[in-house]
Amino acid sequence: MTIDALGAILLIPSISAALLAILPGYMLAAKLNIVAALATFLTSLSLFVIEPTSGQYLLLDDLNKVFIVLTTFIGFTTSVFSASYIHHEIEIGRLTPAFLRFYHAMYQMLMFAMNLALVANNIGLMWVAVEVATLTTVLMVGIYRTHEALEAAWKYFILGSVGIALALFGTILVYMAARPAVGEGLDGMVWTVLVKHAAQFDPALLNVAFVFLLLGYGTKVGLAPLHAWLPDAHAEGPTPISAVLSGLLLNVALYALLRFKMMLAVNSEAIAPGPLMVTMGLISVVFAALMLYRRRDIKRMFAYSSIEHMGIIVFAFGMGGPLANFAALLHMAMHSLTKSAIFFAVGHIAQVKGTQKIAEIGGLTTTNPVLGWGLMLGVIAIVGLPPFGIFMSEFLVVSSTFARAPWLTVILVLGIIVALGGLFLRVGVVMFGEPKGKTAPAEASYVPMFTHLGLVLMAGIYLPPVLVTGFQNVAKLLG
Repeated sequence: MTIDALGAILLIPSISAALLAILPGYMLAAKLNIVAALATFLTSLSLFVIEPTSGQYLLLDDLNKVFIVLTTFIGFTTSVFSASYIHHEIEIGRLTPAFLRFYHAMYQMLMFAMNLALVANNIGLMWVAVEVATLTTVLMVGIYRTHEALEAAWKYFILGSVGIALALFGTILVYMAARPAVGEGLDGMVWTVLVKHAAQFDPALLNVAFVFLLLGYGTKVGLAPLHAWLPDAHAEGPTPISAVLSGLLLNVALYALLRFKMMLAVNSEAIAPGPLMVTMGLISVVFAALMLYRRRDIKRMFAYSSIEHMGIIVFAFGMGGPLANFAALLHMAMHSLTKSAIFFAVGHIAQVKGTQKIAEIGGLTTTNPVLGWGLMLGVIAIVGLPPFGIFMSEFLVVSSTFARAPWLTVILVLGIIVALGGLFLRVGVVMFGEPKGKTAPAEASYVPMFTHLGLVLMAGIYLPPVLVTGFQNVAKLLG
């Protein structure tokens, strides 16, 4: 049953991608994409009734269950949003019908790659999956074929390749560190074998390996100062991909990093990974918060918001312990849901106004009240105001930090407050300023946006015991 479920999570998107690529015509492409994404999500729900297990290539435990279900759910809702968004892009001539099948095929390929990274028990296979996800996203970022889009895709490819190369070198060093303890062959790449014997590994090699892994996968997470690809990719690619980047792909790279963090924690002589993660996380929070004030493009602005929130998450995981890990998991889920909802709103706003420039968008609550107030609710949620779930997760992060390192709490809270001010300053003009720009009709899909915001609101008011227990189990697993 376990292998069947894990296999289905991989087979559904991979077969769907192949069908979308080879079937003639394009009218049913969006529907097939939605059906495939829904089937993958429903299959992922069955994992919660399956006991953790592992083989040489696939793994199921409490940690990746959380990531898989979050990924497949947002993958499904984004596929629904994509249908109307891409259809409108074709209607206004930004994309040709030929790109419809290409987009949806690449979308399913991206879902396959992310799912593979999350279920892989082989660290080499996990690396390959992250690389495939990177290459697929590069193609989707450049889909408009404009000078700016191709430049953003090329920049993403170059910087992403540098990051993934560093991660590969780190992976090789882990294998070399493990070889004396587990022997030659495949066992040196199997995560469950590695974490079992990690106490016997050469600590010096592990230390160097983790530095490369942190820099490599940290580039994919979007941590400062390794973030340069992220704002361009968000601004120039189609908005559904912005939602997937911020809501899912950054999490997948973070997941890979957490697997290696767990390995190092077993070796008492190796460097503690926590302080390195805390440092990079805090730098990301402060840097991104300050950069929010200078943004002129609404998608770039929310890209920097993603850098800030990934910084908070990495910071909390770096602090470690049951409370900080719980807070990080909750914040990751809340950020993924909220930020994807924000990009759903921003995507339709850009279509309605014909621009992403903040100065040319104004008075949305008057001219487009549903989109305007949807975006406003998303911003209230993302800055961590009650009663939304991010308020709870940030409160737990701050509480756990204050109990152990009060001076770090001051820096973290200042960064969060500065980010709050930056977002409200820029979004206030968009929401309540003088109406500007055109108001073209757009085929908007509101259900995904308000579904996400509703879930984040519910989480802020009441966390179901089953969710609390699940996150607590994962927090203990992370150590």
